[in-house]
Amino acid sequence: MKRIIVLLGLLSLLLGALPGMVLADTLSEIQDRGVLRVGMEPGYMPFEMTNQKGEIIGFDVDMAKRIAKAMGVKLELVSTAWDGIIPALLTNKFDMIMSGMTVTAERNLKIAFANPYIVVGQSILVKKEYAGEVKSYKDLNSPKFKVGSKLGTTGEQATKRLIAKANYISFETEQEGVMDLVNGKIDAFVYDLPYMAIANAQKSEGKLIFLDQPFTYEPLGWAIRHGNADFLNWLNNFLAQMKNDGTYDKIYEKWFLNDEWVKQLQQ
Repeated sequence: MKRIIVLLGLLSLLLGALPGMVLADTLSEIQDRGVLRVGMEPGYMPFEMTNQKGEIIGFDVDMAKRIAKAMGVKLELVSTAWDGIIPALLTNKFDMIMSGMTVTAERNLKIAFANPYIVVGQSILVKKEYAGEVKSYKDLNSPKFKVGSKLGTTGEQATKRLIAKANYISFETEQEGVMDLVNGKIDAFVYDLPYMAIANAQKSEGKLIFLDQPFTYEPLGWAIRHGNADFLNWLNNFLAQMKNDGTYDKIYEKWFLNDEWVKQLQQ
C-alpha cells in the first residue's frame, strides 16, 4: 500500500510538471532539424522589410543569416503578423523572434529575451555646420538652437525634458521636421533612431550630421521560449562575439549608415 501511494505521488508530480516541461532545449532541436526558423513581421524599416522581388531583407535578416551560419543550419524566415507573433512563438511556429521587439517586463513574463542587440531610443539629425560643436543632445541645450520633434511623441517629451533650454519647434509629421531641417529653418531634429536612419539616408542631401547613438533607452532583443538556458546562453555569447570582432559594426553600417538598400525598395 505504501509503495502504491509513493508511485501515485510521483505520477502526480510528473503530470503537474508536463504543461511547462521542456523536453529538449530548442538549440538541440534546431541542430537536429538542420533549420533555424525565425519569426518576423516585415514592416519595420530598416530591421525587416520586403524588397521588389518579394524577399525579406533588413538588419534583423542579416543578423539571422549570421546566426544560422554559425549554427551550421539553414535559415527559414516566417512572416508573421505582429499581434500574433508571441503566440506563434509559444506554439512552436518558429524558434525565435527577430523583429525589432522592445524588451519589456510584461513581454518578459511570457517569453525570454537574449541581451539587447541594439538600443533604438531618440537620435538626432543636426545641420552639418554644427558638426564640431554638437556631438550629443547636451550640446543642443542652449537658447541659440532651434530643435524640433513630432507633436505628441516620446521625441517631443525627451526634447522638452533633456534639451529644455533650446527653442522647441513642434511638427505635425516627422517628414515636415526633417524637411525644415534640410532647408535650414531649424538646427536639429529629434526622433526615433530607425526613422532617422532612413531619413538621413534618403533626405539629408549632404547637409546633415546623424548622431546615431540614442540618448534615451529602448532596447530591442531576440525572443525565445522560456526554459531554454542553452539556447539563451548561445545567443548571448554569439552576440558578444559579433560585437567584438567587427561583424556587428559592418551590418549596422550597411542598414543604418548607408542608403544603398533603399534602392531595393523603390518601384
